Amino acid sequence: MKRPEKEAVVADLTELFRNADAVYLTEYRGLTVPQISSLREKLGRDTSYSVAKNTLARIAAKEAGIEGLDELLAGPTAITFVKGDFIEAAKTLRDFAKENKTLVIKGGFADGTVYDAEGAKQLADLKSRPQLLSEMAGALKGTMSKAAYLFNALPTKTVRTIDALREKQEKAA
Repeated sequence: MKRPEKEAVVADLTELFRNADAVYLTEYRGLTVPQISSLREKLGRDTSYSVAKNTLARIAAKEAGIEGLDELLAGPTAITFVKGDFIEAAKTLRDFAKENKTLVIKGGFADGTVYDAEGAKQLADLKSRPQLLSEMAGALKGTMSKAAYLFNALPTKTVRTIDALREKQEKAA
């Protein structure tokens, strides 16, 4: 590659690093073209799976302000740039790696933190944003139901107490 071509690749990679919510690094050696196409399809539209030279990727990551990926950028590396829910992308990569033993997850970068291979796999074990939101909505609904019951219980109890006193006075008279 000539120098202007390398500069263009670094500029493109830098832009991808800056716009990504998360980045996962994998070793793709041994995967066939149909398998890589299948992985790209499973990752979805908001995610790109690219192969880049490690030296150019290191330069682009540093220009984007990401430090700590140097040791992960060794050997044949494919970079997954994720926009949006990076937990789902981590789950997709983990599941694909289980099916295809040749895909190795090297690590990643998300929320300002660099993760090694084990850390990237642990991200996949987290609940996704929609799951967390639905659990929170359920908890809020339960809390609101309890509050409504408590707010309704006080007047109901007062009415029953007054009714019991009235009956007691009627029997006494």
